[in-house]
Amino acid sequence: MTIQPSPNRRIHSILPIAIASVLLLGTSRLAFDNLKNNHDSFLWQFWLQSRGSSSLRYTGMSSNGYEDEDIEDCNVFEGKWVWDNETHPLYTEESCPYLVKQVSCQRNGRPDSLYQFWRWQPNECNLPRFNALRLLEILRNKRLMFVGDSIQRTQFDSMVCLLQSAIPNGKKSLHKVPSKKIFFAQDYNASVEFYWAPFIVESNSDHSTNHSVIKRLVKLDSIANHSKNWEGVDILVFESYVWWMYKPLINATFGSPPEVREYDVTTAYRVALQTWANWLDSSINPQKQKVFFMSFSPTHLWSWEWNPGSDSNCFNESYPIQGPYWGVGTSVDMMKIVQDTLEGLKTDATFLNITQLSDFRKDAHTSVYTERKGKLLTKEQRADPKNFADCIHWCLPGVPDTWNEILYAHIIQEY
Repeated sequence: MTIQPSPNRRIHSILPIAIASVLLLGTSRLAFDNLKNNHDSFLWQFWLQSRGSSSLRYTGMSSNGYEDEDIEDCNVFEGKWVWDNETHPLYTEESCPYLVKQVSCQRNGRPDSLYQFWRWQPNECNLPRFNALRLLEILRNKRLMFVGDSIQRTQFDSMVCLLQSAIPNGKKSLHKVPSKKIFFAQDYNASVEFYWAPFIVESNSDHSTNHSVIKRLVKLDSIANHSKNWEGVDILVFESYVWWMYKPLINATFGSPPEVREYDVTTAYRVALQTWANWLDSSINPQKQKVFFMSFSPTHLWSWEWNPGSDSNCFNESYPIQGPYWGVGTSVDMMKIVQDTLEGLKTDATFLNITQLSDFRKDAHTSVYTERKGKLLTKEQRADPKNFADCIHWCLPGVPDTWNEILYAHIIQEY
């Protein structure tokens, strides 16, 4: 495991789940409202504890002949967003044929494109420039899999767009099988995959398309139906959060015989992550497999957080938040559970702390320029952003590209 503050463990904290159907956004908002009164100094304590735990070391020319930034003890998640219309975006909607409607904000009518031109700049170094050919070489004869919900699926979509331009037409493909999306690079025998598992453990929301159930049920000690799809995958990237925040209580089963009862969400989350951790410790081969866990993808549901006295959300926001900021949409208790779980691992896993840098980006959500149940929002719905703006998911190109730049920085360090 790789997370601080434990002084006895190697640390690689580098700098996550959104509700799959925005039709449930109102209910999720009620759940997030419960966090307002729980927002205390722990969030800043967690941030400060993990600030110094990311050390990416590059020394000139790598063994593969690629020139890297000369970075020593660099906290890549401590920095700011800078305007950069020369190197960003890293691709366009037009250049990536695999983008889905949900995240194609320009195509869906968003009038501004400013959100595409911000680059994350660490204070102490530069992130290595994303090199698709280099990553494809690393992934030769390998599988990279993102596991989670629709937020994680967007990170998968981003990675596909970052890689696909380096592959000739006819040598790449994207297809779907139950619970999976698989992008395949033929000449490299490499795949980038997404696997739908919004709770990581098994649940009645595990169908890849028909998962918007009203009464959710999570099997806290059952993971085998999912984990059999993760076995042997070379690089695994997990995340799980927002689907847990539907309500303060959740129906779940644990033990045998499986009896359904209500659990406090934080208790259920801790048990579920321990089930995941047990699987990692018993199944991962650290010599051949790398494991990452994404921190929570923040929401921007209430504009009063960055603009006191206002009563809106992320709609019509065009610029990042400047200065120190941490939104109330991140649960104190859930953050601590992740920390405790990763500290208890025997297997080495890397925590990618993208929460803070993403929290600044109130401008980069899909807002009203998205779809519901496969249909773009109507003119009437777009005119009612307070009820219909999606301030959970992100436009592409956008913030998830930065998550992948950070993931890339770590992968090239490992390989």
